[in-house]
Amino acid sequence: MHTAITLVCNPARPALDAELGARVSAFLDHHDWAGDVRRTVLAKGVAEDLEFHSNGDLAGIRADVAELLKGRPIDIVVQPAEGRRKRLLVADMDSTIIGQECIDELAEFVGLRAEISAITEQAMRGEIDFEEALLSRVALLKGLPESVLEETYRGKISLNPGARTLVQTMKKFGARCALVSGGFTFFTERVAAAAGFDVNEANELTIRDGVLSGDVRRPIRGREAKENALLRIAGELGLSLSQTLAVGDGANDLDMIGAAGLGVAYHAKPKVAAAADASIRYGDLTALLYLQGVPRTEFVG
Repeated sequence: MHTAITLVCNPARPALDAELGARVSAFLDHHDWAGDVRRTVLAKGVAEDLEFHSNGDLAGIRADVAELLKGRPIDIVVQPAEGRRKRLLVADMDSTIIGQECIDELAEFVGLRAEISAITEQAMRGEIDFEEALLSRVALLKGLPESVLEETYRGKISLNPGARTLVQTMKKFGARCALVSGGFTFFTERVAAAAGFDVNEANELTIRDGVLSGDVRRPIRGREAKENALLRIAGELGLSLSQTLAVGDGANDLDMIGAAGLGVAYHAKPKVAAAADASIRYGDLTALLYLQGVPRTEFVG
């Protein structure tokens, strides 16, 4: 099997030197099945690819490489090398494309941040039902002026490092990019525009007489809706699931991460990181480009 190992770290704190790449290459060279190992520096100090022929035990290879690099702040992803460049990106928003949980920021205005954040954390860990958690939190926002939404977006919400570069670079290579959230359309519309996503889907807060009603329109978009969005958009584009990439951090992202050709857990809850094809703990969102074999010289933005 033609296989790729991608080593990537936080570009703000480069930790990948030539010696580390050589150490992994030497490990592979000791196995007859590896054949010729091709090393490619994708970004000096930040990302490197090693392509080789594996024995098919990708999990075992990853475990061995992780032991070699133990203690280093480096993400290690092992995957088939063929078909790495994806044609569809489906991304979660809160704590993935942006650095915040929008509902927690709104909770600040009703003095219930700690209470609502605790429910958010439980839902993202998969400890409580997402729909139940969403409705209980939104109910606590009842009566907030609609103007608070814009105030929150302008004053509190920011793209995570690498978000716009990820989206713009994938679009450069012809990919479709969708922002699919269990959050709210007010924020996904603005975040999608800021990052350059083609489409966005989320829940719609209901507003009456200029204030939040404490409810959302049905149906509620949660875990199942995210997977369905991936399947639907891929179908509309005539793509196989192997051509898709999904990224998220919480339990409601698990189904779309599992369905995608490459499912990535991004600074995720342990349950999500354990289930995903790839887990990014140190890198920023440009790591998703390196996983596709894209060098820094080809980035947009």
